[in-house]
Amino acid sequence: MSVLRRLYRGETRINFIGLRRRWYLGSAALILICLLSFIFRGFNYGVEFKGGVTYQFSDRSSSLTADSVSAAFTKAGVAPAEAPQVVGSGTTRQIVVNTGFLPPQRQQNLEAAVTKTLGVAKSSVSSTSIGEQWGHDTTLKALEGLIVFLVIVSIYIAFRFQWRMAIGAILSLIHDLLVAAGIYSLIGFEVTPSTIVGLLTILGFSLYDTVVVYDRIAENTKDLTAGARMTYSEAANLAVNQTLMRSINTSLIALLPVAGLLFVGAGLLGVGTIKDLALILFVGLASGAYSSLFLAAPIVVDLNERAPEYRALTKRVQAKRAGEARRDQELAAAGISTGSLRPAGAPAPPPRPGARPTRPRRR
Repeated sequence: MSVLRRLYRGETRINFIGLRRRWYLGSAALILICLLSFIFRGFNYGVEFKGGVTYQFSDRSSSLTADSVSAAFTKAGVAPAEAPQVVGSGTTRQIVVNTGFLPPQRQQNLEAAVTKTLGVAKSSVSSTSIGEQWGHDTTLKALEGLIVFLVIVSIYIAFRFQWRMAIGAILSLIHDLLVAAGIYSLIGFEVTPSTIVGLLTILGFSLYDTVVVYDRIAENTKDLTAGARMTYSEAANLAVNQTLMRSINTSLIALLPVAGLLFVGAGLLGVGTIKDLALILFVGLASGAYSSLFLAAPIVVDLNERAPEYRALTKRVQAKRAGEARRDQELAAAGISTGSLRPAGAPAPPPRPGARPTRPRRR
């Protein structure tokens, strides 16, 4: 309970900054795995990005199954690009099938053959053809939006705090993007427009958590160079500990509903249309919480401690503490307690003038 109480009050003393090389190595290893996955596994792009045809079968009677629809397409000579997905339930139940790009006449012939095999009316089937250019344009717009977002964030943080904090925030955001995309590549979920939306959404959460930590660092380091009470790394480490509970609370509040979407909605209930969005949000939110504590603050410390004013501050703090240590050793050698500065066994000082004499307690 004492640990939880200190955590709640922001009184923990975890050495986040002192162990930053470990966090750097762990993040570098994770990013390396993600980059290798990009090269050797790539991404499973959906029909919106690689082009193709989407067929939707309205099945209010629930007589169709994903396996029977897939078998009907295979029998017609066109295998589905991936396993058919069941969407909705009851009167809104649909089975969605994606295929590669087909000419208009081939689409109609395929639709007629499949409906005949399944024994359903043609009115219960609708198809949508998507070209590769649509996905290409969507990707370019997403990249443009990402670049504009990063530029605006850099300018804001540089003016609100300092340019070194802007560098730390951008590096942590890039870390979150690479990790989220790498996990997506490793698992092999289909990349859809929802994936892009989720990828851009996690940037806002990661930035919010980082700004909270930076704000506390700015408060702790205000006028720090005017004295010699602590170094910049110590002030930053104190700030991370003070905001630790807040970061945990915000991360849990954000992760719990997303975990419900991913593990309950997509995993147990089989709602395949939300798993792409849920996975990217879950991984991105967790990575954002990690980077704000273990990367953003340490990066700022490394950048700031190279500045002349903070190097001079570190020397002053070290010199002051070395002088205090020598004084304590000299006092201890002379038999003087550093707490009371009175020789051991010496009589108590005389009472102040006008002070009432103390009476011994009765036992």
